[in-house]
Amino acid sequence: MLEYRFDTQLLIEGHDLDEDQINDYIREHIKGDCLLAVGDDELIKIHYHTNEPWQVLEYCSTLGDIYDIVVENMQRQEDGLKG
Repeated sequence: MLEYRFDTQLLIEGHDLDEDQINDYIREHIKGDCLLAVGDDELIKIHYHTNEPWQVLEYCSTLGDIYDIVVENMQRQEDGLKG
């Protein structure tokens, strides 16, 4: 059994985005691991393993327009099922 089952990925498009602030907020407020928050002040790519992907989406949607959203169930993939 995986500790964090959902691989959550998305892009945030906005203005004055700060990857360090986004990284810090997610680490402090949403349980998970394998966080990647990279980009520039107009576009940030997020990748995070968590059990509460909706919290990541909710937070990121406050920062700008979110799109290319992918949430995959890694436990199903590990079990040989479609994620």
